[in-house]
Amino acid sequence: MPFVVGLTGGIGSGKSAAADAFADRGASVVDTDVIAHELTGPDGDAMHAIRDAFGPDVVTTDGRLDRARMRDLAFRDGTARRRLEAILHPLIRQVSATRVAEAQGPYVVLVVPLLVESGDYLRRVDRVAVVDVPEAIQIARTMARSGLDRDQVVQILAAQASREARLAAADDVIDNTGDRAALDARVAALHVDYLARATQQS
Repeated sequence: MPFVVGLTGGIGSGKSAAADAFADRGASVVDTDVIAHELTGPDGDAMHAIRDAFGPDVVTTDGRLDRARMRDLAFRDGTARRRLEAILHPLIRQVSATRVAEAQGPYVVLVVPLLVESGDYLRRVDRVAVVDVPEAIQIARTMARSGLDRDQVVQILAAQASREARLAAADDVIDNTGDRAALDARVAALHVDYLARATQQS
């Protein structure tokens, strides 16, 4: 198996930007959010089960998940959220495991928003890297990019591990309070470290 870095961080922390910076340096990136979008896209592998569980109201005319409607339902109804997770999470784990095993890069960055909350993913990684910013920045960035209001973002934050819990689980912290150049410099340093660790493991 390749050397695997679990990359995580709260909503709005900049996980995708960090993952892109690792990819730019040749790391293989397996992003569970990307996989979730594939599974819930038009005729995605999860859509039949989602339609059966929640009805046609959460499916758009082109056959994809209506993410806004599903988000509203999931945050209003914990049972609905758990039903959705029961459909999606096993499929995401299966696809991500296959992609990690088939990765060709010198090491793999496995991007998992809920890495700290999931014992399964923690067992599958050799190293945990946390993209970290203060909560106020998470809220501002998420509101700016998503169109969600503050209360909706705070609800999402409340459903995730706390900043303290993520930092406690971290082997490496990527401070993303600065600009893209600062993020890139931190990723560059970690890339050198991960290459060395991957070589030692192989």
